[in-house]
Amino acid sequence: MAARHRLGVTLLGAGHLIYEAAQGYVVYVLQPNGATGYGQAFSGRHVNAWGKYSADDIIEGTKAFLNAHSYVDATRVGNMGASYGGFMTMYLATQTDIFAASMSHAGISNLSSYWGHGWWGYGYSGVASRGSFPWNNPELYVEQSPLYHADKVTTPLLLIHGNADTNVPVGESHYMYTALKLLGKEVELVEFNDQDHHINTRQARFDWWNTTMAWFDMKLKDEPQWWNNLYPETTDK
Repeated sequence: MAARHRLGVTLLGAGHLIYEAAQGYVVYVLQPNGATGYGQAFSGRHVNAWGKYSADDIIEGTKAFLNAHSYVDATRVGNMGASYGGFMTMYLATQTDIFAASMSHAGISNLSSYWGHGWWGYGYSGVASRGSFPWNNPELYVEQSPLYHADKVTTPLLLIHGNADTNVPVGESHYMYTALKLLGKEVELVEFNDQDHHINTRQARFDWWNTTMAWFDMKLKDEPQWWNNLYPETTDK
C-alpha cells in the first residue's frame, strides 16, 4: 500500500509542534544561519544580513526534508513564524514558491520603519544592523525588506498582528497587506484588538490558534469551512 501523503508545516522560530501534529501535519523546525545555540560565528551571520543567508538555509533545508520524507506532499507545505520569524516568512514569500501557504505573526516588512518606530526597533537594529543606517546602507534597508519585493510574492499570505504591539508596530503588517492588495495578490490581515507582541489573553489565544489552523486547513487541505465560519464574506450594501 502506498504511503498516505501528509501535509507539511515549516516553523520559523516557533514552538507549536504538538498542536500542528495533532491536526495531521508533519512539522519541521529549522535552525538556519543566524540562529543561537551553535556558536558566535554561526549566530553572527545574522548581523547586517536580515535573511540573506537564513532564507537559503530554510529553502535548502525544506527541500532536503521533502526529498528525505516521501510521505510528505511537497505541493502542500506551509510555513509560519512570529516576530523575526514573521519577517522571515514575508521575506521567504519574495524569494521562493515552494510554500503553498504562509502565516506571518507580528512580522517586519520595512526595515527602515521598524528601525525608527516602536520600543524595540532602534535597540534591536543596533545589533542586527550594527553600524548600518538608512542613510549609509540603503541597500540593506531596501533589498532585505519584504515590502520592496512584494511584487514577487506568489504564496497566499496570512498576516496576524496585535494592534497594541509595542515591539513590532502593527503598521508593519499594514504596509505588506496594502502592497499585496494593490498588486492583486492573495493576502488576509487579522488584527487582535488591544493585544501586544504576544497574544496572551485566554480567548484571544484560542482565536489566534483557530485562525492559524483554519488558514492552513483551507490552503493545504482544501477545507475552507473553518475559515469561512470564522471570517464569512460580507456584501457591501
